[in-house]
Amino acid sequence: MASQLVDRLREAIVSGRLEAGSKINLERARERFGVSLSPLREALARLISDGLVVFEDNRGYRVAPVSPANLAEITQLREEFEVLALRQAIALGTIDWEGDVMRALHRLNRVERDPGQPETLERWESYHREFHLTLIAGCRMPLLLKFCGVLLTLNDRYRRTFLRRVPGGDRNVAQEHGEIAQGAVARDADFACARLREHIHRTGTNLQRHLAAAAVP
Repeated sequence: MASQLVDRLREAIVSGRLEAGSKINLERARERFGVSLSPLREALARLISDGLVVFEDNRGYRVAPVSPANLAEITQLREEFEVLALRQAIALGTIDWEGDVMRALHRLNRVERDPGQPETLERWESYHREFHLTLIAGCRMPLLLKFCGVLLTLNDRYRRTFLRRVPGGDRNVAQEHGEIAQGAVARDADFACARLREHIHRTGTNLQRHLAAAAVP
């Protein structure tokens, strides 16, 4: 029950349904998710370790706030960790890994994002996460994969909140994903890693701009 609750709470936070900095009232949350306090507290503790929830003495649980500094740190760490994981995956990944990468890319490219249809956004988000994690899955470094997964979740929270209305903007995101995947399965580590770093950095830069605009009264 706690694991299912973690997933539901994580999605509520990452999607923005639970707003950054907002107080998490335990009684209301217990009623909303239909659980007792024990699994709720366990779930919140796990989300604290993931950086999505904070606990403050005398104030209780809150959704972790957002800030330019936090976003910059997430972006920098993603660039370093995911590029390292991708380079290792290219060196060690099997033929099955190559197939998994191309299948994940195909599924992602088959989904159209329409802001007027929330279900298409949710499906794209699921396939987008799958693509990025599949890309590095061949690195054979479980701790690194865990860190990358946490960072991707933290980054998705910013992206889904501040780029909700402009999913692509002036970028050809599908082309960026395609170049990374093609370079990876061709075992061109320098090309694929450079494209991945650019992809993550460009997203971070766009998010910083939208975050700054949202802060203007």
